[in-house]
Amino acid sequence: MTPRTSATTENTPAGSTPAAHAGEKLVVEVGPVAHGGHCVARHEGRVIFVRHGIPGERVRVRLTDAGDNAKFWRADVVDVLDASPDRVDHFWHAADSTRAWAHGHPPVGGAEFGHISLDRQRRLKAEVLDEQLRRLGGTGQPPAGWSGAVEAVGEAADGGTGLGWRTRASFSVTPSGKLGMHAHRSTQVLPVREMPLATDAINALELWNIDLQGIERVEVAAPANGSRPLVLLAPAEGTKPKRLAAVAAALPDDVSAAGFDPVSGEVTRLRGRSWVQESAAGHDYRVTGAGFWQIHRDAPGTLVGAVTDFLHGGGFLHPGAVVADLYAGAGLFTAVLADAVGETGSVLSVEGAPGTSRDARKNLHAAPQVEIVQGRVERVLRQKPRDFDALVLDPPRAGAGKAVVRHLVDAHPRAIAYVSCDPASFARDVSYFRDAGWELAGLRAFDIYPHTHHLETVALLTPLS
Repeated sequence: MTPRTSATTENTPAGSTPAAHAGEKLVVEVGPVAHGGHCVARHEGRVIFVRHGIPGERVRVRLTDAGDNAKFWRADVVDVLDASPDRVDHFWHAADSTRAWAHGHPPVGGAEFGHISLDRQRRLKAEVLDEQLRRLGGTGQPPAGWSGAVEAVGEAADGGTGLGWRTRASFSVTPSGKLGMHAHRSTQVLPVREMPLATDAINALELWNIDLQGIERVEVAAPANGSRPLVLLAPAEGTKPKRLAAVAAALPDDVSAAGFDPVSGEVTRLRGRSWVQESAAGHDYRVTGAGFWQIHRDAPGTLVGAVTDFLHGGGFLHPGAVVADLYAGAGLFTAVLADAVGETGSVLSVEGAPGTSRDARKNLHAAPQVEIVQGRVERVLRQKPRDFDALVLDPPRAGAGKAVVRHLVDAHPRAIAYVSCDPASFARDVSYFRDAGWELAGLRAFDIYPHTHHLETVALLTPLS
């Protein structure tokens, strides 16, 4: 099927150009995939970012964001007129755009690629990564060592379905007190009675059967090792402690519960414990409240393996080596790095969040070669200069940024292993490293978010000879 860039407005005479508004329907040819979970189409010269389509399809879309003066519009597919061979039945009715709009409302977010075969999903993600590296990273060609593929993760556990991988899930609450999720780029909360991307342990809680009035947000963590789940309840303004306790009491008996403030991150134990115990790479980790942990059940082991393979293979990680784990969280990489360098080496572990840094101290208390520091990465590197063999970098979605990259380069490590969950911020940071005389020496990409547009990359960066 050859994509075209034309589009027609339904029920409109040829040659007329009516003003476009949200709710209007157009027929468009879906163009290439773009970063952010949508594809590009055009209507009368204007770009439309279309969700729930596949490149090459001819579809009917409903405009969801279409101001007259906007540089681009947004739209959801509501009917497929000429389908791609890679289109499959969506596994989740609540997230199926065509089904949801047929019932008069938008789909929930979180499974925007669920209508695409897994193989094509991964090829689309690879296209996005390659395009971002060429456009923002200035690589000009695929990086050395990258196969050009996004690697599947966890297929042995899910039978190749890409379902049941989330060990963490976030929910909102409808005005009537039912468990729900937001529609994409919307304040509208839609009720849900399943979460197919989540593990059986999360779905078994059946939170949709609990009266959540007085609660604004629900976070669930169910460790892949089968240890006790934790449910975090963010109360709405004015909710009394008695109401919060009543919701906690309605949870299954073997579940911990805590109240939490999404802004401050403060966690208040209601019953059980206010943390979960995770396991990965031969270590156990305490992770408090909403502290960061990779959400795919197999992601921690996969990413640790990729990082250590790069560093071991280049001779940067060995007994006696001096390394740092930056944006270290609860110490996932720190513990493995400590094993590798031994007591004759050293690991500087830096995390900005106070609660998560305390977790790291508890998790690494038996490793004398590890120094845990809570603070900003750039400040700590400046205050604690060392002759680093390697740095491991796992920043939040926004990436490291120009200032941090400058401090990383000024620390003069022999190599940097960069873990990223966003191809755009990663590619931008690669350009900063290139400007400073570094090169992208290795790259792997992993599909640890099946049925979404997200992916994870692990890169090896080294200074040019």
